Amino acid sequence: MVEAANTPCSAVTKTGTPCKNTALEGSTYCWVHQSYTPDERVMEQDRVDSPVNGEDLATVVDENSQEQLAAELDEMISQVKEIAPDYTPPPFSPKGLMKLLQENIDRFSPPVRLQILERLRSGIGEDMLDIDTWKGIWYMLNYTVEYQSDFLKRRLTGDYETDEWGLDMEFVDTVRPFLEFMHHNYWRVETTGIENIPNEGCALLVANHSGQLPWDAAMLGVSVYNEHPTQRLVRTLYADWFPTLPFVSAFLTKMGQVLATEDNGARLLEKGEVVSVFPEGIKGVGKLYKDRYRLARFGRGGFVRMALRNQAPLIPVSIVGAEEIYISLAKSNTIAKMIGFPFFPISVTWPWLGPLGFVPFPTKWFIDIGEPIPMESYQSGDANNLVLVSQLTDQIRNIIQQMVFSRLAQRRSVLFG
Repeated sequence: MVEAANTPCSAVTKTGTPCKNTALEGSTYCWVHQSYTPDERVMEQDRVDSPVNGEDLATVVDENSQEQLAAELDEMISQVKEIAPDYTPPPFSPKGLMKLLQENIDRFSPPVRLQILERLRSGIGEDMLDIDTWKGIWYMLNYTVEYQSDFLKRRLTGDYETDEWGLDMEFVDTVRPFLEFMHHNYWRVETTGIENIPNEGCALLVANHSGQLPWDAAMLGVSVYNEHPTQRLVRTLYADWFPTLPFVSAFLTKMGQVLATEDNGARLLEKGEVVSVFPEGIKGVGKLYKDRYRLARFGRGGFVRMALRNQAPLIPVSIVGAEEIYISLAKSNTIAKMIGFPFFPISVTWPWLGPLGFVPFPTKWFIDIGEPIPMESYQSGDANNLVLVSQLTDQIRNIIQQMVFSRLAQRRSVLFG
């Protein structure tokens, strides 16, 4: 009797590895290999087992390219299966595949479309893309089109969930691959002290600010989410001028970030969230290059009052590497007043290179998370004690400054760490 539930396909792929797809109900083969005849399956297995004899270099290269493409498709399909185990594409047909390809390449210019089609036609003629590979492409194209269509439809109809501050987890999941690329590959962020963030309950991360745009907050969030054992989501309190930048307000809201007010921070902490603040505010992101890593004044201690009222531990965080992603040489107060910004930086790339001036340098980052300063010994009423608030504000500022200096002393290169 044939097993139906989650039985792996019995076929062997062109790369010589077992097929990762699930067998169809009533069969030992998946939707790709079900259409193969017994002879085709035997021929495929024989071709995999046969040694390479007598092929010229071009043939070997073609087969290697084919096997690499097939292997990558197998990996992509297995990832989709994990995300959407119940998804099954429409029945495969050459006509349907060509229609789907046409719909997807229409967004390109005619020269690019022609180049794509010519390469595909050449691949078919050279037997580079066999039926197994085409069926893998069919699967991935259909899944991508269906997912994007469904995603867009929900966006247009409002059929998606957010919390009271606008956090949209589906949007977060969509943006996360880009942020992880910036974190892992572009800035190569190294994080220490992640164990200092509690597994549950509220906490207030207090960090130095830099970089002109809120990349530091984003990278801190990626570090905590990816490396903390409970994948805690950091809710950053952002300065009120960031929403004046085009598209930034909606983006920050959907990512779960909240306008920096004492009330908003207190409500997030009451709900047991991990909140991050950058008390330097505009003074931090607007620093000139010559003032890098010298912390500005920490405002009036609003974040300390939030922590005291909710007995949330204050956790110092130092971020090194972000100060050099935009090298600000001067500021134009005249232009800043004209456009309504708190400052207008003049750097080695901005405004001279236009939009390209916003591209940050690929510096090496270090995020160090220090030991918490507990608040359990204080009463919520201590938030009204101005002397205590001032002392705690200075204490954590001094700790962060020393953490920054300590990391800088260990760093040998801006680009390589």
